[in-house]
Amino acid sequence: MVSVPGTEFEDLLRRLAPQVLGAVVRRYGHFDAADDATQEALLAAATQWPKDGVPDSPLGWLITVASRRLTDLLRAEQARRRREDTVARWALPGQWLAPAADRPASESDDTLILLFMCCHPSLSAASQIALTLRAVGGLTTAEIARAFLVPEATMTRRITRAKRSVKDSGVPFGIPSGPERAERLRVVLHVLYLIFNEGYASTSGPNLQRVELSAEAIRLTRMVHRLLPGDGEVTGLLALMVLTDARRPARTGPDGALVPMAEQDRSLWDAEAVAEGVALITGALPRGTAGPYQLQAAIAALHDEAPSAEATDWPQITALYELLMRISDNPMVALNHAVAVAMARGPHAGLGLLDPLAADGRIAGDHRLHAVRAHLLEMAGDHVAARDHYREAARRATSLPQQRYLHARAARLAGGHDTR
Repeated sequence: MVSVPGTEFEDLLRRLAPQVLGAVVRRYGHFDAADDATQEALLAAATQWPKDGVPDSPLGWLITVASRRLTDLLRAEQARRRREDTVARWALPGQWLAPAADRPASESDDTLILLFMCCHPSLSAASQIALTLRAVGGLTTAEIARAFLVPEATMTRRITRAKRSVKDSGVPFGIPSGPERAERLRVVLHVLYLIFNEGYASTSGPNLQRVELSAEAIRLTRMVHRLLPGDGEVTGLLALMVLTDARRPARTGPDGALVPMAEQDRSLWDAEAVAEGVALITGALPRGTAGPYQLQAAIAALHDEAPSAEATDWPQITALYELLMRISDNPMVALNHAVAVAMARGPHAGLGLLDPLAADGRIAGDHRLHAVRAHLLEMAGDHVAARDHYREAARRATSLPQQRYLHARAARLAGGHDTR
């Protein structure tokens, strides 16, 4: 037994959680029951290890405890359900012919398989996110509920339904092959991207950022990158996250108010993270055709490498957005392209690109469209129209810091008299 400080102890359990769950599911199946057994093993470790010390083989200890608990759960289920078909479906561990749960297995196999299972196409995006954070991220249901500002009971139901759906789908514990593998990996990356975005720019609530979510997304993406170091889009997504998160220290003022990129103190940006992100994307781009995450990372690198807002290479950013628009029918890409065009060629050139977006139902009601229009109108000198669109953007925004920022912009254009 060895002693481990509290923070390292928590990190250890979080790191081991997906390996334990993967090993138990690989051996016994029953994803939902295996998750319950794994959580009980982690709870037992959290209770016993601080007093007794960490075992010499913490992973083996957790797998053993989880396996015993799962056996108890399955026996209880068999006792309750005596019909022959149910007994066959809930076979005891000793009746399985699969490899033992504590058989040496690469962390990469089990962790990647778990990610694929959590991102099963039968699940909604919300369920994929919740299950990924629970099963692979090692977060508790209460932590996930707090991160997404929903009651714990609501998140419990969401995770329970997700586990049941995975079980009912009959998906085997293994990595899909061929086109299905590529498609499932695409979903995994999208889920990690959504988790990061919600952490970096919260869509609702009193805070601009939820650092625990963006940090967890980066941690999980690093894990996938270790498992698939040669995949350009995995590398691109990690680079995008690292480069974006590098600006986080400058995104808010002392009072928590939003600070737009052009006004940020770039000396506060994390130089080591910028260097890492630039190295990642620089190494990925020459490998082949760039995908959307690689292109977004390249754009982020241009922003981060610029010594000032005025020195930003907007023509190159515009060109990268145009490449991205060819492979991504995403209105947010088109909106960002309009901003880049305005910065490179003048506000009227950018404003001319916004009208088609106003007719796109996917973004027409989004506060960001009005915020961009307001910004470009302000650049063009039409302060009255800009003020009105800032107010409309504030009305539509669901994040309190964003609302305050937009109202402040409108107030400045109104001579400081806008108090709404």
